[in-house]
Amino acid sequence: MHPTSPALAARLRALREETWPGRVVTQAQLADAFGAERSTSVPLISSWESLANPRKPPAVRLEQYARFFATERSVHGSHHRLLPVDDLTPAERAGYEDLLAELTELRSEQPARRGVHATAAPHGLWHFPDGYDIIIVCARLPRDLVHSMGSYTDPNDPDYVELYTYADPDALIELFGHVRALNPTSEVRFKTVDQLDRDDYTKHLVLLGGVDWNRLTRELLERVDVPVEQITRPSTAEPSGFEVTDHGTRMYSPIVRSGRLLEDVAHFYRGENPFNVARTVTICNGMYGRGTYGAVRALTDVKFRERNDDYARDQLDRHDSYSLLMRVQVVDGEVLTPDWTVAETRLHEWPEATS
Repeated sequence: MHPTSPALAARLRALREETWPGRVVTQAQLADAFGAERSTSVPLISSWESLANPRKPPAVRLEQYARFFATERSVHGSHHRLLPVDDLTPAERAGYEDLLAELTELRSEQPARRGVHATAAPHGLWHFPDGYDIIIVCARLPRDLVHSMGSYTDPNDPDYVELYTYADPDALIELFGHVRALNPTSEVRFKTVDQLDRDDYTKHLVLLGGVDWNRLTRELLERVDVPVEQITRPSTAEPSGFEVTDHGTRMYSPIVRSGRLLEDVAHFYRGENPFNVARTVTICNGMYGRGTYGAVRALTDVKFRERNDDYARDQLDRHDSYSLLMRVQVVDGEVLTPDWTVAETRLHEWPEATS
């Protein structure tokens, strides 16, 4: 998801093209070999080898590179393959371990940016280093709620304000300025689901709001492999919750007492865009709007964003996709920014974080 040193990209390309004299492994052949264990595509491998805008491969992919290129037996026969580590000879095993150590060290190097020292602090998870377009997708408020707001939501009224027809405007306003500031070379726009055109789906997608009103959130969560499902609220008075289906089935629901929301449940998801694997999809959704706002604030609030970003990078961001379900405290109507470093805040992580 994040940039890496061009040295790693160059090394990965050299492994593929130069490991065995007279035999070049194509990106398609490598994708087929890796795909036997994890889904891998040619565009994904190309992004790891790009010298102009290299993308950091997850650590598990580097292990596959090391295992594949540790032995020429990987390319014997009609199909390229990954041998189990236990099947390597002692000499191949030593080569595998050396290569894995080398690739892991290259992966840890920070990329140099023009005019900035290579060890400069990262921009955070809301920075998209490839410079491509970013679109924030919101839901429209249901018609009955729009009509109840009076003249400001009537397009024929002189006082019409389109933003009043958006769901989650607080989360949108918080996020839009932050993303624009961190991505000055990217075009950053926001739209409601009904305004999207077909080219929008292949950009970096950031979805705000839950499955009740944002149908693209519902569509994307059905397409990605994450054991978290947001259960649609039967009514505004029935909060329902997020259902988690790994290690059994559990439901995490907001806390509402006497009509007051005391604690919402929010979800942060980041993964490959299923419509364009060279881009990402990010979902911030809650059972209520305050949960969505809290998921956004976790990575924009100046008091918490650095520690939350560090936690995500250390524990989750090495995976191609990851998910964090969190508590969002509401005190006297105010949303408190969730601190991901506090265990009680984190309701569920996928894949499971390591110690």
